[in-house]
Amino acid sequence: MARPFAQIDVFTARPGWGNAVAVVLDGQGLDDAAMQRFARWTNLSETTFLLPPTAAGADYALRIFTPGGELPFAGHPTLGSCHAWLAAGGRPGTPGRIVQQCAQGLVELRQHGQRLAFAAPPLRRGDVPPALLTRVVQALGLAPAQVRRAQWLDNGPRWLGLLLDGADTVLALEPDHAALAALGQKVGVAGVHGAPTAIPLIARSSREARAFRPDDAAAPRLEVRAFAAPIGVPEDPVTGSLNASLAQWLIDAGELPARYVAAQGAALGRAGRVHVQRDAQGQVWVGGDCVAVIGGEVRL
Repeated sequence: MARPFAQIDVFTARPGWGNAVAVVLDGQGLDDAAMQRFARWTNLSETTFLLPPTAAGADYALRIFTPGGELPFAGHPTLGSCHAWLAAGGRPGTPGRIVQQCAQGLVELRQHGQRLAFAAPPLRRGDVPPALLTRVVQALGLAPAQVRRAQWLDNGPRWLGLLLDGADTVLALEPDHAALAALGQKVGVAGVHGAPTAIPLIARSSREARAFRPDDAAAPRLEVRAFAAPIGVPEDPVTGSLNASLAQWLIDAGELPARYVAAQGAALGRAGRVHVQRDAQGQVWVGGDCVAVIGGEVRL
């Protein structure tokens, strides 16, 4: 059956510089095995399937698959799928406010001009066992002193989150992905940029990053990388769910302001920009630009 399809680059306004998500705009009639097979075939970090909503108040339902399995929630697929739904003629019940149904529950999105932002789901946090932390630090090639904070972060996807001693340490990492896969751990790392040196640090990381500057003038405050070998993705280019968790954790800890821009993807030749803001009610919003790169049909 021919089904409408789009591939959206997320957290960038320039095609090829963010994180791609494959979106099947009509997933009706597909079983779990067919969805998983197609996600393995696309070999992107996530592939999504839009379905009619079954929950009151939702505008559409979404299922999210990695090459290795289904996720209850993920950030860049949420933004990219919403962008594709709107571009295909989707009309939210409330203008400017979209409600997505997924396994994690209902996720609210807001539209500000061309940029979309999702409300970060509630975060569950916990301490990391010292023995496991030691093994993860070794797999990353770090010295223990380079890790400033560590927490379990769970907003649907579960990450072992590490705050390192700076953005340059994050950019220089060369992890042992096989060791992380053997440990069964998805690891998200972050380091704070000093504002005067943010752009030079990114520029040194890759020739591609040196050629790109975000449209807005805000320099990145945080550098992020996401290692997910256990689900078949050694490094994810730009990760909305992880950035949401990091924001909720590190703003509360006083490490970051209530509004900032995170950079992710430089090590892979990308230049993702994640726009984070905590509103007056304490809700963290995670946003970014989206751009369609491929449109057409798939036969599934």
